Amino acid sequence: MMEITVERVRRLINSQFPEWMNLEIKPVEKSGHDNRTYRLGSEMTIRLPSHERYASAVEKELMWLPIFKPLLSLPIPVPVAKGEPTDEYPLPWSINRWIDGDTVTHDNVRDLNQFAEDLARFLKELEAIDASRGIPAGVQNFHRGGSLAVYDDDTRTIIEKLSGQYDHKTLTEIWELALATRYQSAPLWLHGDVAVGNLLVRDGRLCGVIDFGTMGVGDPSSDLVMAWNFFDDASRETFLKIMNFDEDTIHRARGWALWKALITYEWNEKGSEASNWGKHVVDTIVRDYKQL
Repeated sequence: MMEITVERVRRLINSQFPEWMNLEIKPVEKSGHDNRTYRLGSEMTIRLPSHERYASAVEKELMWLPIFKPLLSLPIPVPVAKGEPTDEYPLPWSINRWIDGDTVTHDNVRDLNQFAEDLARFLKELEAIDASRGIPAGVQNFHRGGSLAVYDDDTRTIIEKLSGQYDHKTLTEIWELALATRYQSAPLWLHGDVAVGNLLVRDGRLCGVIDFGTMGVGDPSSDLVMAWNFFDDASRETFLKIMNFDEDTIHRARGWALWKALITYEWNEKGSEASNWGKHVVDTIVRDYKQL
């Protein structure tokens, strides 16, 4: 990961956008993993990839977000300018309009069923956008929208490691059901990282969706992971009902959620917030699966 500091960001702004050199720069509280985000004054954000593997997202967002914006009913980032690589920071970066809102938590959502409905309606709007010229799933977006099989080795290895803690047969069954089918329909647009950190809330309602860096076109199942990552039984049912996909797609979505939860649980220090989150989601997936 690249070290990114306020001082370094200040030098980038001063050299490339001197008209904004008097604006305050400060890190946002929840900056994310793939990018580091800073406030620029009160109306803009500076977004810098933390590693070269995330850099292709800059061009993608600059091209597609202005096309998406008028077709979506919720605010999404609006690119203002593209920053160029320098010797000090050798990657492209971007400046976007600031969107007001707080990162979603269970405490700041007024009604979980309403939130599930709002998120599902947003994703259906995204899926309705013409995807014929979109970027296919692949390395550029960590295979979101592509085949889950690319993560087969990682997933099976962790399932083996956890066989004393979880029913090996159940986890393997969930995973193999996810791998058993392929998406057969026309590719759809997907956000690629529908996660708590990328959903904003104001007055208890979903008010914005950010970080489209892993967007692409393909199988939309990976955009359904919030069903297990965040929702309870009732709101999960609401969310999946409005998304209106067949059982095979739900199996693949559960597989995406399981893979992410397993690697988060196993690859982070036990007892850490991330690891505890991963374990909670694995538990939720197993419980939900056993209710089928």
